[in-house]
Amino acid sequence: MYSMAAPDPNQQDGDPYRSLSFWLDTVPGSLQPGEPLPGDTQADVAIAGAGFTGLWTAYYLIKRDPRLRIVVCEREIAGYGASGRNGGWCSALFPASLAKLSRMAGRDAAIAMQRALYTTVDEVGKVVADEGIDCHWARGGTVMLARSPAQLERARAEVAEFREFGFGETDLRLLNAAQARAAVSATDVLGGTYTPHCAAIHPARLARGLADAVRQAGVSVYERTPVLAIEPGRLVTGSGTVHAGHVIRATEGYTAGLPGFHRAVAPLYSLMIATEPLPDPVWDQIGLFSRPTFGDFRHLVIYGQRTSDGRLAFGGRGAPYHLGSAIRSSYDRVPAVFGTLRQTLIELFPVLGTARMTHHWGGPLGVPRDWCASVGLDPATGIGWAGGYVGDGVSTTNLAGRTLADLVTGTSSDLTGLPWVGHRSPRWEPEPLRWLGLNAGLQVMRMADWQEVRTGRPSGAARFMSRFLGG
Repeated sequence: MYSMAAPDPNQQDGDPYRSLSFWLDTVPGSLQPGEPLPGDTQADVAIAGAGFTGLWTAYYLIKRDPRLRIVVCEREIAGYGASGRNGGWCSALFPASLAKLSRMAGRDAAIAMQRALYTTVDEVGKVVADEGIDCHWARGGTVMLARSPAQLERARAEVAEFREFGFGETDLRLLNAAQARAAVSATDVLGGTYTPHCAAIHPARLARGLADAVRQAGVSVYERTPVLAIEPGRLVTGSGTVHAGHVIRATEGYTAGLPGFHRAVAPLYSLMIATEPLPDPVWDQIGLFSRPTFGDFRHLVIYGQRTSDGRLAFGGRGAPYHLGSAIRSSYDRVPAVFGTLRQTLIELFPVLGTARMTHHWGGPLGVPRDWCASVGLDPATGIGWAGGYVGDGVSTTNLAGRTLADLVTGTSSDLTGLPWVGHRSPRWEPEPLRWLGLNAGLQVMRMADWQEVRTGRPSGAARFMSRFLGG
């Protein structure tokens, strides 16, 4: 082993929020909750949720007009949910493909959406610099590996699709085996793709830094203030009601718990592990020297990054969907999934066979029925929303926040004309159909990966299933 065994920081005494993820465990400063909403109050804008969506929305609104009275209500602490637990990819990824966006709104709209996502990565980097938020920003891009003939076929198809929409090698390029291995020295690499439009970050540092920035600008952020209902003109909480002309739902994976939204978004769990800090000779064998984020073209998503302190933070799907869109803290940790993640990590990098995993965590992300994120504002009710990122929300939330700031202030812009604005996803099926469908899809993707390893050929079942996802 690389070091002597030590107590798992997830089990440390003290602040209970630090046990939620490696990121929250290593964020500087106290995680003790701020003051709750003291009672009924008036505001111009009330926001439910102090994750990235809510905080970015507050940030751009208060920058637009410092006189605005903005109230953010959060059930736990800022950054408690996916914003403080994700893989730390500030990417230009969107859950719906270019082809799907084109079918929804036309070719030009799909291209505009992708270009907006590219500039959003730049915008996040600018805010991080302007606000002095030390979130370990590393613009190393993303390397997606192809480790089987079927995966290589998907890599080529993705690059071909981007070429069809006018995007060149400066946005996404195909890598041969040697080029891919030079970036990420994993096993069985046949090729891959590279995009420069991604930065590896420490997401909890970004979330907490944003919360500090909006507070300093005059936004009221109330923690330990559960939102019980979102209604026209008011945000109802357990400790009072915020009356406001605009009410914004920024609750992502927790949306299903609100009255009237039970079938709007399905909470699916994604889990992660992190290694101990690895010595330089190990990194010499792994690569990731410029800290690109990485994954591969399997169907059951995996994702990873080299952290600023020399760990591998690695995650993936595989945890089950729970009947009734249930969310419980016990679902954050599934030993079988953690075991599979460790096994996968060692398959990718055998040098990690004796590495100690110091952190294990997870949490729910928001999945709409058509796998297409959306943002919008109903002018008749004053209720706005953003979400359904399917795990691609670190930067997309910034685009959502800027768009909501335009919509709330009545500003017509390039952002308000993007195809996800005003999009309404269909509702999920009632239970138990939702439970059966989601978990069946999970098994199909797992079996498709197994089949492709054995045969080397693309899975027809996975191709069929992609019609119901973001394809």
